[in-house]
Amino acid sequence: MTQDTVPQGLGSGRSADRPAVEIEDVYKSFGRVDVLQGVSMAVREGEVACLIGPSGSGKSTLLRCVNHLEKIDAGRICVHGHLVGYHERNGRLHEMHDRDVAKQRRTIGMVFQRFNLFPHKTALENIIEAPMQVLGKSRDAALAEAREHLEKVGLSDKAGNYPSQLSGGQQQRVAIARALAMQPSLMLFDEPTSALDPELVGDVLAVMRALADSGMTMIVVTHEMGFARDVGDTVAFMDGGVIVEHGDARQVISDPQHERTQAFLAKVR
Repeated sequence: MTQDTVPQGLGSGRSADRPAVEIEDVYKSFGRVDVLQGVSMAVREGEVACLIGPSGSGKSTLLRCVNHLEKIDAGRICVHGHLVGYHERNGRLHEMHDRDVAKQRRTIGMVFQRFNLFPHKTALENIIEAPMQVLGKSRDAALAEAREHLEKVGLSDKAGNYPSQLSGGQQQRVAIARALAMQPSLMLFDEPTSALDPELVGDVLAVMRALADSGMTMIVVTHEMGFARDVGDTVAFMDGGVIVEHGDARQVISDPQHERTQAFLAKVR
């Protein structure tokens, strides 16, 4: 894919005055269905940005575009000043080779609704796989770091357990530990508690709160309004493939200004 008329001046590399994530006028369609229709937003370094809205509003698609799991049709996305999925030459964007995209994803951790753990590997083995295979770490180094990450998510006593021996909440926390093992600079969460029984949600949200407190930059698609209000720095309400309202998390959740946001929150609070 090539694109014309791309914005200029984003440069490359980190900068104190540049957002960690820049999403500019992004469009995405699946066949005749327009899923994203000119979405723009920025996420600062260390910020927790929450995406809320009804099913089908484009939240998860936008999140997947950030690490190029979905290819955008127009616009551009930069993470720490680097274009995601594309090279720019002579004012046009050209798609990267898959291997180059894979390298970019090393610094972007993603946690899905479903845990996607290897069923035949223990919690510890699930975590060390990518650091060894992708980052080239020794087994001993990967094991030591994996144990640290399991301790962070409160599962140091489950290192030898297989996924089938863990609850859904525990599996999701292993998935978070696995993502952290790649030492990401950005974490993406796609409805991480939606597949969990209600009594298991709290443990996962507690891990995410601790991660936010540590200063990790996070974009979270969530239906947990309490989490969005209390942990989020900003909230973007999406509907129909556009951002309807975007601002301070507490302001948007407690006193939404747009009538569509008001109607949505009245049903989910």
